[in-house]
Amino acid sequence: MMIDMTQLKDQVVVITGASRGIGRATAELLYNYGAKLVLGSRNIEDLEKAFPSEDALVLRVDVSDEESVKQFLDRSVDHFGRVDVLINAAGFGVFDSVLDSETKDFDNMIAVNLRGTYLTCKYFGRHMREHQCGQILNLVSIAGTVALAGNGGYTASKFGVRGLTKVLQAELRREGIRITSVLPGAVNSSFWNEIEPKPDVSNMIPVQSIAEHILFLLCQPKQSVVDEITIMPPAGIL
Repeated sequence: MMIDMTQLKDQVVVITGASRGIGRATAELLYNYGAKLVLGSRNIEDLEKAFPSEDALVLRVDVSDEESVKQFLDRSVDHFGRVDVLINAAGFGVFDSVLDSETKDFDNMIAVNLRGTYLTCKYFGRHMREHQCGQILNLVSIAGTVALAGNGGYTASKFGVRGLTKVLQAELRREGIRITSVLPGAVNSSFWNEIEPKPDVSNMIPVQSIAEHILFLLCQPKQSVVDEITIMPPAGIL
C-alpha cells in the first residue's frame, strides 16, 4: 500500500514531550512535511530556536497539571482554529526495584505518564468529539505489556496508559476519533541520559525510526484504524 505523505500538509498536530526523544524527532519529521505543529514541553527554549515559524506554536505545559493542560488546549485552538492530531509523547522514568524505589519517583511517573495522558486525552478528546473527527496516538512502551524487574513504577504507569487507551477506543470509536497505542521496545533516545547505570543503546531502536512509524500511522486510510502497534529492536526488548 502506498502512503501519501502529502496529506500531512496543514494538519494541526499537537505533541507533548516535544523537546526531546520521540516527541522531538516526530516534530522535526512532521515539520518537514508541512504539518502545523503545537509543541508542548516543560522546557521550551531550545524548541523556540529550532522551530521559528508561525506554523509551529511552542508552548510550556505540565501535562500532570489540569489547569496547564486546559490552557494548552485553549491556546492551541486559538492559534490554529482546530486540532487534528494529538501525540502523547511526554514521559518520565526512574528504574529501581519496588522495594528500593523512592515513593516520590513512583508518584512522578504516575503523574506524568498516566495522569498526563488522561488529562490531554480528556480535554483534546472533547474538542475532537465536537468536530466528530481526530486522531490520538499514545506512546505507551513495551513496559505496558511485559513485567520487567526494576521497572515497577514505570510499568505500572504504562500498563495504566495502555488500559486507558483501550477504554478511550471503546468510548470514542463511534465519535469519529481514531486512537492508537504505540508500544516501542527500547529506543535510543535522550530518555536514558539521566539513567544510571547507563544501558547499552547501540542495539536499541533509532528514535527516527519510531517517528517514521508514527507518520505511517497518521497517513492510514480514514476507513480503518490501527488500535495498537508494537515496534521492537531486532534483538528483542533489551
